Amino acid sequence: MGQLFETTQIKSMTLANRFVRSATWEGMADDDGICTPKLIELMKRFAEGGVGLIITGLAFVTREGRAAPWQMGADGDDFLPGLKEMTTAVHRANGKIALQIAHGGCYSQTQLTGQEALAPSTHETGAIPRCREMTIAEIGRVVAAFGESAALAKKAGFDGVQIHAAHGYLLSQFLSPFFNKRKDAYGGSIENRARIVLETLQSVRQAVGSGFPILIKINSEDFVDGGLTVDEMLRVAELLEQAGINAIEMSGGTVYASGAFSAIRTGAFDTPEKEVFYRKAATRYKAKINVPLMLVGGIRSFEVAEKLVSDGLTDYISLSRPLIREPALINRWKAGELRKATCISDNACFGPTLKGEGLYCVREPAQTRIS
Repeated sequence: MGQLFETTQIKSMTLANRFVRSATWEGMADDDGICTPKLIELMKRFAEGGVGLIITGLAFVTREGRAAPWQMGADGDDFLPGLKEMTTAVHRANGKIALQIAHGGCYSQTQLTGQEALAPSTHETGAIPRCREMTIAEIGRVVAAFGESAALAKKAGFDGVQIHAAHGYLLSQFLSPFFNKRKDAYGGSIENRARIVLETLQSVRQAVGSGFPILIKINSEDFVDGGLTVDEMLRVAELLEQAGINAIEMSGGTVYASGAFSAIRTGAFDTPEKEVFYRKAATRYKAKINVPLMLVGGIRSFEVAEKLVSDGLTDYISLSRPLIREPALINRWKAGELRKATCISDNACFGPTLKGEGLYCVREPAQTRIS
């Protein structure tokens, strides 16, 4: 099994292996964003299935930043009892879990929030939802909200937090010149565009203390004309390393990008090269950045995962859709049954989620649907 089943340490968090459940919108919270028994059961299944670290689906840090229906929330003590039940269930199953905290930015669902969508800049294009440019005071309020949600996560017993700065949500929008047209200290150079991200990291660190693991998810690139580039991503990673981030998960694409460059690509990833979406960016990252890397995107085979780690292209393997179809995939591989993950990457699992039925694999509903 080599390095994939080594024990590793990220700050105070000891992980039993190098597999990570990458954050996915589960659509299993209640209408207000409170954890439900179904959502807690799903997290418990991942822990029982052997994954080293579970990262939850995105939890909103402010009500106006809510990005989807039945999305989990983390912006006040009302959410604490459900979050505590979640961490207790995962820990009883010998798992580790981090809360992903996020703000939807211009992709916040105004019909749910009843509030204006906030973003780095106002856009005239119809491809991006209507939104209002944030004031400096609003930027400060959102930065503070990330810290408050992180403090809530620690209070609830999570083993770490992950700041969501990928896929075209608010922090990703600030990083991207496609979305960010500001002329002040939060726009222009990549250092300026990264300012809110670094301030968010500082806010979270002040809230949780020096020993608590803070992770972040960023794009390798945006895959849109005028979007974040790999060179800029590397500069952001360098700044995050200097600021004390504990691990970086690399993804790519945005809500805006579609098809082959979507954050959630479809297709048959039937060769080792096709399986690894962001291989070139990861190679450049590892040559320059010393922060542990979690690589997500298309990985479906044990052999590919093993080679990525043994070749030094990543420190952790992040999986999303394969664990929807096979929550116990990691245990299967650990037992020596090394068949490729059975996920066919058709995104059909999002159909029931959009209908309010929660996340499950439509190819294996009897095994994966939680009633």
